[in-house]
Amino acid sequence: MESEQTVLITGASTGIGLAMARALTQTKYRVYLTARQESLTRFDVHAIGESENVRIRPLDVTNAAEREAIVAEADRDWGGVDILINNAGVSYRAVVEHVDEHERLAQMDVNFRSPMELIRLVLPGMRAKRAGRIITVSSVGGMMAMPTMAAYSASKFALEGAHEALWYEVRPWGIRVSLVQPGFVRSDGFQKVRYTPKSGRSENELAEPYHEHYVNMTPFIAKVMKSSRATPESIARVVLKTMRRTRPPLRVPATFDAFGFSLLRRILPRNTYHWLLYKMLPRVDTWGPSTSRRSLPPSSDGER
Repeated sequence: MESEQTVLITGASTGIGLAMARALTQTKYRVYLTARQESLTRFDVHAIGESENVRIRPLDVTNAAEREAIVAEADRDWGGVDILINNAGVSYRAVVEHVDEHERLAQMDVNFRSPMELIRLVLPGMRAKRAGRIITVSSVGGMMAMPTMAAYSASKFALEGAHEALWYEVRPWGIRVSLVQPGFVRSDGFQKVRYTPKSGRSENELAEPYHEHYVNMTPFIAKVMKSSRATPESIARVVLKTMRRTRPPLRVPATFDAFGFSLLRRILPRNTYHWLLYKMLPRVDTWGPSTSRRSLPPSSDGER
């Protein structure tokens, strides 16, 4: 029953997380809404406050002490976390050459290491109950990668692999694991991506080798997001539906394009799939002096 289950959601103050917060506070679940300390005022702006079944807590997912404190409080007061929704995430826009080790680790810390640490903390309680739900908001970027988003896709690919292993590991205890995969969503999310010093300079300076990558990909992504029919609210509905399914699947495409890309990966030979996506990149014939006014044909090495 909803009234007997505790939900912990990360990154609940904006975007998809905020949409889930609004939806969850209208249910009978006991809910922990968490966000970084400096973001907590957003709940007031959206008239979301604490109640008997709703607690708002600061949580920087990269902070081990804060992760441990929130799970300990849930264990003490509400019998533990029954449903963990890993939603917090960040995105860096940079080609591989423009991401140094510090920036790469920062991306992985938020999107991969921290949700896996939260999962590790809640699993003992779920195993003891022989029940539980772990739902992580992944991305279409976890099934396919785009240029200038290498570190982001790496973090989501890592999430996908770890959750697939987890699905097998905890199934004997009745714990259900699901990855919700949004594609392009109509929101201002594209404005919140982070640039590295090198990627920011490359986008702004014409003489930079990767300049065309950035100046074409940035408006392309913005245009696709603005034209998408998917919204944070529609993704939130998919998450809630997944929470309530008796046997939720491991992977849940949450938008039409996520379903479409998943289908393409299954039906097309791998070399054809990558060639097709390359041809779809905006003005790709202008990218780099070695590829100017040329296109790449499908390889003939038999790769599938």
